[in-house]
Amino acid sequence: MEGFVEAIDYNAAIEKLKISGNIPLKVIPVRKGSRDNETNLRQQKSNLQLFTGELAVLLDAGLPLDRSLNILSNIFENEGMREVIRSVLKSIREGRSFSEALQNHPRVFPKLYVNMIKAGEVSGVLYIVLEKLNEYLASTKELKEHIFSAMIYPVVLLGTGILSIIVLIVFVIPRFSAIFTELGASLPLPTKILLAVSSAIQSYWWIILLIAAAGWILLSKYIKSEKGRYWWDELKLRLLKSVIIELETERFSRTLGTLLKSGVPLIQAIHNARDVIGNEVIVKSLESLSKRVKEGKGMAGPLSETKIFPSLALSMVKVGEETGQLDNMLIKVASIYEKKLKETIKRFVSLLEPIMILGMGLMIGFIVISILMAIFSITDLPI
Repeated sequence: MEGFVEAIDYNAAIEKLKISGNIPLKVIPVRKGSRDNETNLRQQKSNLQLFTGELAVLLDAGLPLDRSLNILSNIFENEGMREVIRSVLKSIREGRSFSEALQNHPRVFPKLYVNMIKAGEVSGVLYIVLEKLNEYLASTKELKEHIFSAMIYPVVLLGTGILSIIVLIVFVIPRFSAIFTELGASLPLPTKILLAVSSAIQSYWWIILLIAAAGWILLSKYIKSEKGRYWWDELKLRLLKSVIIELETERFSRTLGTLLKSGVPLIQAIHNARDVIGNEVIVKSLESLSKRVKEGKGMAGPLSETKIFPSLALSMVKVGEETGQLDNMLIKVASIYEKKLKETIKRFVSLLEPIMILGMGLMIGFIVISILMAIFSITDLPI
């Protein structure tokens, strides 16, 4: 047998193979280029979506799985993905199932993806599951692109404003400072404050950068810890509650609904859907959900106890349980909150833009007025 195993180092890889019941004959590290390709594929979901859609079409046309993968391994444009497909095909020809072959490439195929494929293999409708996966990936990608495009203008505006202020403080104000010093006139208080800030930045800019970098590194490390991640997610939830609630409601509902429609058992589907949630506060509130469902409490009741999900979503989940259409209702919940999220982001950006413009305008206006006040005081002109 040949394949890939995820491990920290050489010894850990051997130990992992022994635990799985295999006797390692030869273990070598994966080439750096291949690992970089897989990392890129994980970041660029378009390759995974393209692979899923094309494989679903080939299987729906009646081609067997191994032949379909062989075709894709020859026609796929991305070299990294071609290597992954060939590896999956080789594992299948060695007797492994499709889902087991996909597990060798966790950087490319996430846990959710593998579990849905496994459910499709058991039910014998793999191409249908692949179609649903393709729809899920397309919806997720569209939502991410909408959020990204909505935030481009505010980020550019913020960067331009900060750059303008730095140019004024570092390059423009020092020229006026020399003139004011030569004349020896008494300067207004705003001008004195401005000159002091400019002088401090020019003299101690390396200390400021060092403190900022150290603070950023410490904050990043703290956020990566369990306690820090929870604190950061709790802060985001307080500041952007409506945006985060709608985003996580859409994620959870779409993932759970897609898994249930694909034949994944409810308890396993809940665990997988919880894994896609990005906010640790919400994840922690859902820890007891699967346990309550096992006890026969249903979905709507335990979800309402978390006090996280909106009342409309809870009502629709309850109706879905009563009518036996929970999977379809969850997909509808996801569609509703995807639209709500887009509207909320649009309103948020519409509000953010004038606030940023006003803030930058006030700062630049303070700089300009401080300089003008000094000039007028020197020339004894009335303001």
